[in-house]
Amino acid sequence: MQKIKKGDTVVILAGKDKGRTGEVVKVMPKDDKAVVRGINLVRRHQKQSAQSEGGIITKEAPIHLSNLAVADPKDGKPTRVGFKVQEDGKKVRVAKRSGELIDG
Repeated sequence: MQKIKKGDTVVILAGKDKGRTGEVVKVMPKDDKAVVRGINLVRRHQKQSAQSEGGIITKEAPIHLSNLAVADPKDGKPTRVGFKVQEDGKKVRVAKRSGELIDG
């Protein structure tokens, strides 16, 4: 089970967007990276093609997972993630800061 999943709200710990929060759009476990909506925006020159218009486009670039922390469901501050096995045998993610379950 991964600590950061698609749909999680994360806090950026390092880089130009430090302190900002956003939702994880895509996780790339093999590269240890994630794409966060509205964070780490880069501008790329794109050549015109049949499908897309040419020009300078802005898109999100991947961020290394070490620079992300899951936002605590209680107060929104960065927290570490732990795992807990419930009485029904299900493994769930838990915020170390508050002890609350991380839904997702």
